[in-house]
Amino acid sequence: MPELPEVEATRRLLAPQLVGRTIAELVTSRPSYFFLTPPARLRRELPGRAVVALDRHGKYLLASLDDGRRLLLHLGMTGQLFVAGAASPRLLAGASATLPPEAQPAFTPDEHTHLQLRFADGGPAVIFRDVRKFGKVKLLAAGASDPRLARLGPDALGVEGAHLHAALRGRRAPVKALLLDQSLLAGVGNIYADEALHRAGVRPRRAAGRLSRRECDALALAIRELLALAVEAGGSTLSDFVLPDGSDGGYQEEHRVYGRAGEPCLACGAAIRHQWIAARSSHYCPRCQPR
Repeated sequence: MPELPEVEATRRLLAPQLVGRTIAELVTSRPSYFFLTPPARLRRELPGRAVVALDRHGKYLLASLDDGRRLLLHLGMTGQLFVAGAASPRLLAGASATLPPEAQPAFTPDEHTHLQLRFADGGPAVIFRDVRKFGKVKLLAAGASDPRLARLGPDALGVEGAHLHAALRGRRAPVKALLLDQSLLAGVGNIYADEALHRAGVRPRRAAGRLSRRECDALALAIRELLALAVEAGGSTLSDFVLPDGSDGGYQEEHRVYGRAGEPCLACGAAIRHQWIAARSSHYCPRCQPR
């Protein structure tokens, strides 16, 4: 599932393709659990509206419209937001996906294309494709929030040690499990929880309430620095994630522990270990993360 770095990298590249443009037409797929607002209503109400801002909180994108309403977008597990004309094997299926990069055709809408925003200026459309349809689209009324947004904790890019220490105090659950709780901290998922805990020298199974204020300060700093680096690299592309221009993220090349079970730690050489925590795959270094 795309996490904060992937969503923020998407926002930065997508904003120039959305902000200041007027929607002329929507093309949607059939009603499904992908659409929290019925697609017929989106097709009826969005044409003629201009996009005035594109913001993010945690893993959610929010496109503000000129009438005060907002379009909520969530990539889910396999969602892809990109600009028409982008080419990538991750946007294709079948034989075309095996072609070398220079031979890849530009994307043509397929059965997994659920939303196309076409604009009055005649420029490239913005496309939302999702093979598994766990992504979400919802039109929010002016001034209205949504339960999905209301339950989110502070955005992880700005997390402070004081917040972590207060949120973890008295909690017996593993710190890794609580970092994945979006009501505590919005935007961190499995990849960056593992990576941040490694940077901070904290084992993922450590009881969260046993972290000292100093350890929480170090963990908050590790989260902020790690996420900022991952955003600049375009996030991590491991399977489906693709940036709006069709390119892959690059931070997967910098992972120190995630997905590296049995391989040597890049800091100390010890073998990276794997364990399951709260039904999630977790990775850590027994030497760099002593407790």
